[in-house]
Amino acid sequence: MPVRKFNPITPGTRFRVGNSFAEVTTDSPEKSLLAPLSKTGGRNRTGKMTTRNRGGGHKRRYRIIDFKRNKDGVPATVKTIEYDPNRTAFIALLVYADGEKRYIIAPDGLKAGSTVVSGPGAAPEVGNTLLLSEIPLGSSVHAIEMQPGKGAALARSAGTYGQLMGREGKYAIVKLPSSEVRRILLTCRATIGVTSNPDHGLEVQGKAGRSRWVGRRPRVRGVAMNPVDHPMGGGEGRASGGHPRSRTGIMAKGQKTRNAKKYSTKLIVSKRRTKSKK
Repeated sequence: MPVRKFNPITPGTRFRVGNSFAEVTTDSPEKSLLAPLSKTGGRNRTGKMTTRNRGGGHKRRYRIIDFKRNKDGVPATVKTIEYDPNRTAFIALLVYADGEKRYIIAPDGLKAGSTVVSGPGAAPEVGNTLLLSEIPLGSSVHAIEMQPGKGAALARSAGTYGQLMGREGKYAIVKLPSSEVRRILLTCRATIGVTSNPDHGLEVQGKAGRSRWVGRRPRVRGVAMNPVDHPMGGGEGRASGGHPRSRTGIMAKGQKTRNAKKYSTKLIVSKRRTKSKK
């Protein structure tokens, strides 16, 4: 998926690198699969700001995505590849043989006119959804379930995928995009292929206004605040701020925040790779 570098005709386009949207085939979503999407602006029900740096942004409508892929044995034709403002990957509109329409996360390489199918016995081809017990070892998969029938939860963003490393009893060993190796039940489903829009990480906004368009407000550094506003604030001159931490005092730079007694810890074969300390 190539990116597009803009000519510097304005200050905002001088460093702008955008998506070429070469894979997208239409800009009109399927109306029957749209739902309203309200914004909170980072406020709770009493109006108190609970999440900073959120607010504004263009109005959106939610695209109802089929994360379960539970229409087994019914072939579907890919009608369109579309942009979804609510996620980084593209989405594909499927039209099943019985006329039903559903959106799915589009894998890289899936084109309009292709045929996909889900369920037991499906071929391990790009876009098809199978049980982890039927997927060949070494395959790249995305939209991976964590619990059978609950729907895809892992490897859903642009350009991500997991790799099926092996099988062990009733579990499959899957290497996730974070490099964590994890046991997942063989009765869970996954989709063959890599998610679309792999060059999403190469995009450059170019100006602060584009962040405002997507609902992101300016972020102020903690060391630039007063002591009453942040643990790292205050000091004479350009003080370093002390030990890095969040506004609520949670330490950064390596402090473990995962609950050691979490039920799923026993399913992790090896933890994700972290940055080495110098």
